[in-house]
Amino acid sequence: MTVGNLILRGLFAGILAGLLSFGFARIAAEPAIGRAVQFEAQQDAAQAAAARAAGKEVEEEEPEVFSRATQSGIGLLTGVVGLGAGLGAMFGVLFALANGRIGSLGPGATAVLLAVLGWITVYLVPMLKYPASPPAVGQPDTIQLRTGLYFLMYALSIAATVGAWALGTALARVSSLWNAFAVALVGYLAVLVIVFAVMPAINEVPGNFPASTLWEFRIASAGSTAILWGGVGLIFGTVAEWSAVPRRISAPAH
Repeated sequence: MTVGNLILRGLFAGILAGLLSFGFARIAAEPAIGRAVQFEAQQDAAQAAAARAAGKEVEEEEPEVFSRATQSGIGLLTGVVGLGAGLGAMFGVLFALANGRIGSLGPGATAVLLAVLGWITVYLVPMLKYPASPPAVGQPDTIQLRTGLYFLMYALSIAATVGAWALGTALARVSSLWNAFAVALVGYLAVLVIVFAVMPAINEVPGNFPASTLWEFRIASAGSTAILWGGVGLIFGTVAEWSAVPRRISAPAH
C-alpha cells in the first residue's frame, strides 16, 4: 500500500472525525462563546457610555461581516471539517513512517498511539502554558505577541516530542525497552519544565469575566480536539486493521 492510499484514508478519517468534533463543539463550546461575545459587547457599551458622558467622541462599531448564527453554524462546520481533513492527510503520512517500527504494535494500535501522542504534543502541552480563551477575551493590541508565543510553544512541544522519540529509539537498541522509555520520558519532562519556566506568562482575562464561562469553554476546547484526534486515530486504525495494512509501507511506483 502506498503513502498516497494512506493519505486518502486519512482524509476520510479526518472528515468523519471533524463531523464528530463539530457536533461536540456546537453543543459544548458555542454557548460559552456566545456568553463571552455578549460580555464583550456589554463591556464595550459601558466604555462607550462612559466616553460619551465625558464628552469624548466614540467611533461607531463596524457591522459584522458574518452573523453569530453563520459563525456558529456553517462557519464552524467548515472550519472543523477542513481542519479534520488536513489532520487526517498529515496523519496518513505519520502512519506511513511509524507503522511496523514501534515494537510489535499492529496498525490499529499504532494509529491510536500516534493520535494520543499527537493530541498531547499539538494541543495539551501548549494549552497548559497558554490556556485557550474565548474569542472575545484578550487585548487586540497584543494579538500578534500572543499568537507568536503560542506558535513558538507549539514548535517547542513538537521538537521535545521528536527529540524524546529519537532518544528512546536510540537507547532501545542498546538497553531494555523500559529503560529507554523511562530515560526518554524524564528527558522530555525536563525539557518541558525548562520551556515552561522560560516562556513568558500571559493572562489577559478580565477580572470580572465569569469563571464558569471561561472553564466551560476550555473544557469544551479540550474535548473537541480530543474527539478530533481520537476520532482520526480510531477510524484510521479500524480501516487499517480491516485492510490488513502491511507492516512496512511501500514507496509509490515511479
